[in-house]
Amino acid sequence: MRVDLFDFALPPERVALRPASPRDAARLLAVVPHGLADHVVSDLPRLLRAGDVLVFNDTKVIPAQLEGRRGAARIGATLHKREGPRDWRAFVRNAKRVREGDRIDFGAGVAAIAREKGEDGAILLSFEGGEPVELLLARAGRMPLPPYIAGRRAADARDAEDYQTMFAREEGAVAAPTAALHFTPGLVEALRAAGIGLETLTLHVGAGTFLPVKAEDISGHVMHSEWGRIDAAAADRLNAARAAGGRVIAIGTTSLRLLESAAAEDGRVRPFEGDTAIFITPGYRFRAVDGLLTNFHLPRSTLFMLVSALMGLERMQAAYAHAIETGYRFYSYGDASLLLPG
Repeated sequence: MRVDLFDFALPPERVALRPASPRDAARLLAVVPHGLADHVVSDLPRLLRAGDVLVFNDTKVIPAQLEGRRGAARIGATLHKREGPRDWRAFVRNAKRVREGDRIDFGAGVAAIAREKGEDGAILLSFEGGEPVELLLARAGRMPLPPYIAGRRAADARDAEDYQTMFAREEGAVAAPTAALHFTPGLVEALRAAGIGLETLTLHVGAGTFLPVKAEDISGHVMHSEWGRIDAAAADRLNAARAAGGRVIAIGTTSLRLLESAAAEDGRVRPFEGDTAIFITPGYRFRAVDGLLTNFHLPRSTLFMLVSALMGLERMQAAYAHAIETGYRFYSYGDASLLLPG
């Protein structure tokens, strides 16, 4: 399919620069077989059914944005995938000034050696010293806001909390699983009181999620791999809920992609640990999920392709046109959509 089929015009003022407050006051567009309906996120308990299970990503965003120097050259690095205790692959600004073996000084006593350059332009960085890399990043790194926010304002102290979900536990993401940003302890309590289950998995979201699709046809786009895990107990509970008639609803595209990566042909979720580079586009047969709660995505993005695969391209084009016309807020700090294909 042509990538331009997934294009649409988005006014700049529709891009949210701060999240809603409280978080569950964000608007929610329900996209269901009989049409569209406007809600707020706190309405979720009455929009779902007892026995449904929501699946959250418990990854935690690390301060993965670094600014440094190699000699006189200014170098920017965004870590995107861990390769070892001290090694991270990174997208590097001014990469042409970095050769294998070069030392990049990020300040605050933090430095790394460029070990190799990949075919995608990413550079493998090996951090010096004996301290855990997490401590080094806490000293020298910044919260890696998405480019469509960072290009309009600098990250600040508020983002350290705003860009982290209430489920964040497993450190390793360089982008937040933003659909879960809408959840609060009060909303979780209301969901449980309504008989709706909650499960967690881990997918360390990489910066590749923000890379543009440069190919003219979707078959020419290569996804970056990300590491994820679903434990056996969670897989068993999800399978039991579905067997009892409940729906498995992914909270965010990251949860959905890992569930589908772990699914057998019959739809059963298996334990999973490892890398996934699954690319979901129209024509894909969903096996593990029955719905999705997600934010509104970039034009021509792999994520808009994913939601179009779940709901149909024409339906999602109509939903996004409605969202734009009626003032929904887009992207990481924006509003949400509940997608139930039926």
